[in-house]
Amino acid sequence: MNTKIFGILGILITISLIPLAYAQISIGEIAEQKSIEVTINSDGEVHVKHVVSSSNFPVDLKLIDGTVSNISVTNEQGIDELFSMNEDNVVLLQPSKEKLIIEYDLENVLTEIDKVWTWDFRYLQTTTFFIPQEIDLIHVNDRPVFLDDKKGISCHGCQMILEYSVGEPKKIEYVNWKNIEFVIEIRTFAETENFDFNKSNKEISFKINDANRFVTTIIPIELSSETYDVFLNNEKIFFHEYINNGTHVWINMKPDTTGEISIIGTTVISEPSNTVECGWWEWFLAFFGIGKC
Repeated sequence: MNTKIFGILGILITISLIPLAYAQISIGEIAEQKSIEVTINSDGEVHVKHVVSSSNFPVDLKLIDGTVSNISVTNEQGIDELFSMNEDNVVLLQPSKEKLIIEYDLENVLTEIDKVWTWDFRYLQTTTFFIPQEIDLIHVNDRPVFLDDKKGISCHGCQMILEYSVGEPKKIEYVNWKNIEFVIEIRTFAETENFDFNKSNKEISFKINDANRFVTTIIPIELSSETYDVFLNNEKIFFHEYINNGTHVWINMKPDTTGEISIIGTTVISEPSNTVECGWWEWFLAFFGIGKC
């Protein structure tokens, strides 16, 4: 009887001490994670970093789904720690008085279709994503997220479809209104043509020759409305939320067919003016013929 008990303990200890083994069993509790960082580079390569709290007992850490390679486990001093991993990407970490840092590369998670990188991501822990530096606009569950000068996003209890493009073409169009030149930018991999701005009803229009491509139109606030309707071939379509960053409005859509896009403001905008408004004092002097306004 004692021989059997010692034999089982010997097997468990052997499994826990293998530096990198594909064990089928685990004896750890769930690891307490301090942070999870996912870094994506311009080539679609993914690197993951978990920071796990210290523990007096062995703990299990479930890695993010995908093909794991180049995994390492170190303490805060950068010293390698022993661990084991099973076929389900669960890592058994040994007791440690310090935080443990688990890093690895993750493959077969990002796919590139029509120049759009896509990741169907699910990991029910708060995860921070660092996006390639040259990207300032991503899509999360089809909603645009304008990064501006931010490095990335945090996703809480994370389940999302992440989409982004590298090197998305930017087409610049110029609108002259009351002798003031405005710049409108159209960002898309779709081919566009026949741009026009109708001054009478504040309508921006252009033709798209490719379907199911993200199209982002960036309009100066001075030339824009507060609310919009978007039409495709004269039929109103859903457009993804527009973003106001203080200087421009971003209107994003993904038309499911080709044709003419029309963006029409639904609130009145005033024409730009080069005149200076008079204060009450100037009006008072003008009333008595002393000044002008």
